[in-house]
Amino acid sequence: EPAMAEEAAAVRVQAEVVRRLKHDKADPDEIAKEVAKLLEMKAQLGGDEGKHKFVLKTPKGTRDYSPKQMAIRERVFNAIISCFKRHGAEVIDTPVFELKETLTGKYGEDSKLIYDLKDQGGELLSLRYDLTVPFARYLAMNKITNIKRYHIAKVYRRDNPAMTRGRYREFYQCDFDIAGQFDPMIPDAECLKIVHEILSDLQLGDFLIKVNDRRILDGMFAVCGVPDSKFRTICSSVDKLDKVPWEEVRGEMVGEKGLSPEAANHIGEYVQLHGEHCGLIERLLQDPKLSQNKLAKEGLGDMKLLFEYLTLFGITGKISFDLSLARGLDYYTGVIFEAVLLQQENEHVEEPVSVGSVAGGGRYDGLVGMFDPKGRKVPCVGVSIGIERIFSILEQRVEASEEKIRTTETQVLVASAQKKLLEERLKLIAELWDAGIKAEVLYKKNPKLLNQLQYCEDTGIPLVAIVGEQELKDGVVKLRVVATREEVNVRRESLVEEIRMRTSHP
Repeated sequence: EPAMAEEAAAVRVQAEVVRRLKHDKADPDEIAKEVAKLLEMKAQLGGDEGKHKFVLKTPKGTRDYSPKQMAIRERVFNAIISCFKRHGAEVIDTPVFELKETLTGKYGEDSKLIYDLKDQGGELLSLRYDLTVPFARYLAMNKITNIKRYHIAKVYRRDNPAMTRGRYREFYQCDFDIAGQFDPMIPDAECLKIVHEILSDLQLGDFLIKVNDRRILDGMFAVCGVPDSKFRTICSSVDKLDKVPWEEVRGEMVGEKGLSPEAANHIGEYVQLHGEHCGLIERLLQDPKLSQNKLAKEGLGDMKLLFEYLTLFGITGKISFDLSLARGLDYYTGVIFEAVLLQQENEHVEEPVSVGSVAGGGRYDGLVGMFDPKGRKVPCVGVSIGIERIFSILEQRVEASEEKIRTTETQVLVASAQKKLLEERLKLIAELWDAGIKAEVLYKKNPKLLNQLQYCEDTGIPLVAIVGEQELKDGVVKLRVVATREEVNVRRESLVEEIRMRTSHP
């Protein structure tokens, strides 16, 4: 088969091309193109040899949730939703894909991370990248000027995921937003209160909420001599300061982004200021250059007001005014904030280390106007809870503590100790189901009692209802408590009540 050998050789050459591109860290699209070519060639080559090489895996950056993981996730969702409801929020849902046009130009440098659906001759579509832009589209489309809503759903980003740290290509976002024209900083303060409540409630350990304002940043850039056209790109450099030292960020600004060294040094003087919020705000309001800038002055005035409200809410202990906080997204216009978990490595570390952001948000007063034909603005402020990050922390904690997590809520197993009682078991379980009791039965005609009890041990079912010849005659059911092995005979008609009473506080 000379043709066959020739094709095999071609495949080897192509494989080498792919290897070289990967080694040279070439453009991912280029690599993808050549990989596709290689797979195509392999498919042509082997009738059946391509078939059994299929690897069963979830796509890169995605994951399954096992029943145990779902149990933890459910717990987290419930804590978050109950907080959103406590603050009077309604709930909405939107499609998982939007018109490509809807998402275009909303995310700045992150636009390259948007998943576009394949053009199949209809509308051009993209998977949603967050829940905020769809929310703004929803408001503009329905001419809504006033709503407080939450939305929990999956979003999609073609990121290079570090899945160990809870970063994925498909992940949940939990958003709470307040849209409408209100007096300054009252809704903003409530958003911060919500973050504080959720992080305290989930007991994730110590956390810090960093707060800044887009107007203070922009004013600072202006007085430092950053040209308007470079604001956004310099912003995304500043945003890296929580991960890399100032020297490196400065290098990027001057080297890659063409900022003058003087301007960069100037920015450095500001963004490295930290301090007790009231003192720092006052100090900046007195700053000869910054106080001349209209935007910065507005931002600082609002920041002062915000901290007054946060003091009334009693949460300033966990909040810090941080001039280096920039949040990469293009649509923020006012207050911005980010919550990070702090890891106390050991007692003698002065600065607690941050293990990454678990919530973020801010004010975006212009986004809805971008969708409105008349450009009518609807002011909005909101927060997004980083559920995956929180989830991977809790999951690791459960692994470490070896705590048993139930994955079902079954209250009772209907069992029998003798043979030929399947009919009686089925009759009884139907009664229990119809009374709203969570019950199971083993799918065997004559299961051994030991196996039935073992099943309860394994799955955490607290009670067993045992039917037997004698019990049937006496009109009772033997109720056994799995943990203590105590047994009581219960009249058939009061069985439901008894089960409810014994399992009311799981």
